[in-house]
Amino acid sequence: MKSYVLTVTCKSTRGIVAAITGYLAEKGCYITDSSQFDDLQTGLFFMRLTFISQEGAKLEELKEGFAPVVKRFDMTCEIRDSEERMKVVLMVSRFGHCLNDLLYRWKIGALPIDIVGVISNHFDYQKVVVNHDIPFHHIKVTKENKPQAEARMLEIVEQTDADLVVLARYMQVLSDQLCKKMSGRIINIHHSFLPSFKGANPYKQAYERGVKLIGATAHYVTEDLDEGPIIEQDIARITHAQSAEDYVSIGRDVESQVLARAVHAHIHHRCFINGNRVVVFPASPGSYASERMG
Repeated sequence: MKSYVLTVTCKSTRGIVAAITGYLAEKGCYITDSSQFDDLQTGLFFMRLTFISQEGAKLEELKEGFAPVVKRFDMTCEIRDSEERMKVVLMVSRFGHCLNDLLYRWKIGALPIDIVGVISNHFDYQKVVVNHDIPFHHIKVTKENKPQAEARMLEIVEQTDADLVVLARYMQVLSDQLCKKMSGRIINIHHSFLPSFKGANPYKQAYERGVKLIGATAHYVTEDLDEGPIIEQDIARITHAQSAEDYVSIGRDVESQVLARAVHAHIHHRCFINGNRVVVFPASPGSYASERMG
C-alpha cells in the first residue's frame, strides 16, 4: 500500500474538508493523519493530510481525479508520494557547525533528503563534503562577479533539479532577483540577536551586554535581509558565569538544531507560507520517532 501526502491552500469556505475526505474515501484511501488551520485574518484555509491507498490507486490517477475538487475551491494543491525525497543543495562559508550537523543527520537517516551538492565561497569544507561522496562547488563571490556567481549557483540548482537550498551559515547576501526566483525554496539560519547585534562578533556583543537568552531563527529567504517568514526558533538560557566563548558554543548548538528542525518540517511538507508568517503543522503522531529532531 502506497502512502501519500496531500497539501491544500485555498480560501476558507464550507465543504472543503468534506470534499477532500469524500474523494479519498471514494478512491479507497485511508487517512492516517490530518492537520488543518483556518486563518480568520487572511481568510485562508490550510490543510495537510497523509493517506494510504488501500486499493492501489496510482499518484497520477489520484491527481487527475482530484482536479474537479481543486477547481471547485480554487485550491493550490499537491499530492506527493510520501517516500519521495527532496533534492537539496547546501551552501556554506567558513562556519561549519550547521553543515556538519545536517550531514550527520542525513547520514544516519534522520534527515531523509538527497543532498545533490554543496556550494561554498571558500574551500574549508571541500574535503568533508567530498568524503561524503557529495559534489562540492567552489564559487568565489566578489562585488564584481556577483551576477555571474549567482548565475552559476542557479545553474547548479537547475542541473540537479534541487527542490530546496539551505544556507547553512552562508555569509553572502543573495540578490533580490535570486530571492524572488527561488521564493519559498531557500531556508536561512541566523542568531536571534538581529537586529540588536549586527555586524561582526554578535555573540561577543551579546556577552558585553549581559544577554541572558541566546536564540536562533530559521526562515525563508526574501529580499528583506533576515526578515523572511519564520519557520522555527529556539533559545538557550545563559548565566553571568559563562564566558564569551560559551556564548559562541551554545549559540552554534542552537543554530544547528533550529536549522535542522526547519529543514525537516519543510521536506515533510508541513510548512505553508501565509503572507509574512509560516503555518507549521506538527509532526504526525504515527511518525514521531522518525520526525523527532534536535
